[in-house]
Amino acid sequence: MNIVQFVVSMLLFFVLFFGISFLLNMLLRSSWIMSFVYPVIVLFIVDSFSWTKYFTEPSSSFSTVFEQLMNLQVVDIIILASGFAGTIVAGIIIRLLRKNGYQMF
Repeated sequence: MNIVQFVVSMLLFFVLFFGISFLLNMLLRSSWIMSFVYPVIVLFIVDSFSWTKYFTEPSSSFSTVFEQLMNLQVVDIIILASGFAGTIVAGIIIRLLRKNGYQMF
């Protein structure tokens, strides 16, 4: 992976999940909802099979996806971590805005 692709991917994941998290926090009036949902989204990003397999064959699907998580490259882990950082920053920003009196929805 090129260094430019790496930086753009990190920025894209940060901004994407910051925006999604900010909107969900604003609509659901909860500051950390997306931070708890993000690990499930990472599982869906990493796996290579249908999401219904989690319900039909849970033991094999979870063992497969955790094995795939352990085999990720460092670059992929950093990109996914930047998305998680976006959800955390959105939670902090929404709390600061509410503390300063801004009532979103």
